[in-house]
Amino acid sequence: MIYLESIGISKYLVEHAPILVVNNAETARSLLTTFVAGLISIMVFSFSLVMILLNQASSNFSPRLLPGLISNRRHQIILGIYNSTLLYCIFTLVSITPQGDKYQMPGFSVLLGIVFMTLSLGSFIYFIHSISQEIQVNTIMDKIFKKSKVRLEKLIEAEKHIDIDFEDTSNWKSVMANSTGYMQDVSLKSLADLAEEQHLKIEIVPIKGAYILKGIPILKYKGDSDEDLEKKLAEAITFSNSELIEDNYVLAFKQITEIALKAMSPGINDPGTCINCIDYLTELFALRMTKKDKSYYFSEDETALIFINTVSFEQLLYNVMASLRTYCKHDIVIVQKLFLMLQYLLQNSNVLNENYSKVVVKEIKNLEKDASDNHKNEADIIVIQSCVKRLQQVNSSEYEI
Repeated sequence: MIYLESIGISKYLVEHAPILVVNNAETARSLLTTFVAGLISIMVFSFSLVMILLNQASSNFSPRLLPGLISNRRHQIILGIYNSTLLYCIFTLVSITPQGDKYQMPGFSVLLGIVFMTLSLGSFIYFIHSISQEIQVNTIMDKIFKKSKVRLEKLIEAEKHIDIDFEDTSNWKSVMANSTGYMQDVSLKSLADLAEEQHLKIEIVPIKGAYILKGIPILKYKGDSDEDLEKKLAEAITFSNSELIEDNYVLAFKQITEIALKAMSPGINDPGTCINCIDYLTELFALRMTKKDKSYYFSEDETALIFINTVSFEQLLYNVMASLRTYCKHDIVIVQKLFLMLQYLLQNSNVLNENYSKVVVKEIKNLEKDASDNHKNEADIIVIQSCVKRLQQVNSSEYEI
């Protein structure tokens, strides 16, 4: 705009479209000064709102949610609009320079400053609306659920439904971690290319998302030993200091469970949120049941080149249920909801995978024992017994409840 003003765009517009040009130096200075002061105030207020959101999410829900909230792309774009408009107004204000008795007026640039300020005000209104939505627990859980669902569906789609017995890897050579951090991602394509080129078979030892300490084995391979080869194998694994649901769906189960536990703490005491969490967990577990416990990477001729260790359905369900049983067993309403979740999973496991039925039945027995031990009221005991009886009726697996 400074360049366009130097070749006379404002002068041209004054002659042909005067309504588009602010042609008074004092008016222009007043407008731009007001815009600069107003934008600084808006930016400070917006930043304060973000801090309140992060503080409330951390104290009421879980500190694990903060990375997802901080990386909200819409809020970053809005703060960018504020910053760019502020800088534009400052540079336009500086470009109003005296020439003899008059000022060189960047009239059209001032008009654009008004347009950008209007855009900033619209962005601010949207920001207020967006931040009020982001702070709601249902919105937070829905975002976590959608991200993990996309990740799970991608893994299920990529899974080849071939049952194989991979070799025993206990005597294979190990590749050690040369740094510390969360195992964020694995370049399976690079590993597969190396495996085919060097005639190797590979096992990825840690579960994705696990915290890896320097010097522990991250890969095992069967084939000729070579330092350069081991270095290339180690480079296929990416480490990070943070965890993302987009890379590891198990984190979604952890986060939703933590929100449920925080909701049931004496300081918050919000069983309604806990029930919503169980609804989301039910759908995620049902989706997880369509995935196999063992994962492999196959070559084009259907040969299993890489064995990938994953969190088993049994371990995942136990970890979630152990936490929920510990902190929610005193609330009969939550206990009923957990029985309903296990009933739905049992019905699905009867259709999808008989092996998962055993896991679900085991958790039903654990929940029944904890609930019975913690409820002395006869009405509550009748409710627990009726839930168990209903589960026995829908159970068509070989495992008895």
